[in-house]
Amino acid sequence: MIEQVTTAFERKDYYTAANLLKQLLKESPENPWVQFYLGRLHEVSQKRQDAEQIYRQLLRSTTNVKIVTQARQGLQRLQEVEQEERQRAIAKATAEPSNTEFGLLVLEPLSSGLKTIATPKFAQIMQLDPYTARLLLPSRGWRLYRTGQVGELKFYGTQLQKAEIPCFWTTITAIQQIQVFQVQYFSESDLKVTVVCRNEANQLGSLTFEWSEVTARVVGLLPIFEEVVDVNARRKLERENIAEFEN
Repeated sequence: MIEQVTTAFERKDYYTAANLLKQLLKESPENPWVQFYLGRLHEVSQKRQDAEQIYRQLLRSTTNVKIVTQARQGLQRLQEVEQEERQRAIAKATAEPSNTEFGLLVLEPLSSGLKTIATPKFAQIMQLDPYTARLLLPSRGWRLYRTGQVGELKFYGTQLQKAEIPCFWTTITAIQQIQVFQVQYFSESDLKVTVVCRNEANQLGSLTFEWSEVTARVVGLLPIFEEVVDVNARRKLERENIAEFEN
């Protein structure tokens, strides 16, 4: 009956192939050829994840050279289709002028347990191996993951968010519009806080607000590089560059 299934696939008669496989799955569900053609049926039915799972299982469980070769070819076809769809989606996402601006994609931190769950999803979306994917997912703070056209970053970011991987994207223009003030000192009262600060034009002024208005804060370290001159055991001068970090 396997020969009949093969013939049905060659004729692209998937209805007949499906009926034949339904019977074969009852009689010999563990037969590698039955499993292979089940994978092919999933593939032509656009059930790609099911097809990929069967092809990979066959690569692990069978030593039949023909089945192994065809399973690898099946995986290659699935990857090519996925890549083509990805490229079309990115081209569509960057077609509008507003989506061609330069931007960045930032990954937000995940707990250890959620990171384990998110790693295979992240690997699949970004086409990475699981080990690299786990290293890239942050555990503590934000991580600047990718730069490029904001339309493409939005495409990836939307997929990541659907997979429950926290992230956000924005344009460099939007970041540049954020006002930054250099604080000189704080003056606090019972209800409000006044900050004496300088703007980007180095003009001195003040801002008054309530602590309840503060929704987030960013803690960072400023690197300070210094060159140190020392004497080694032979009484010769040695120069060494060191970096210190200051809040």
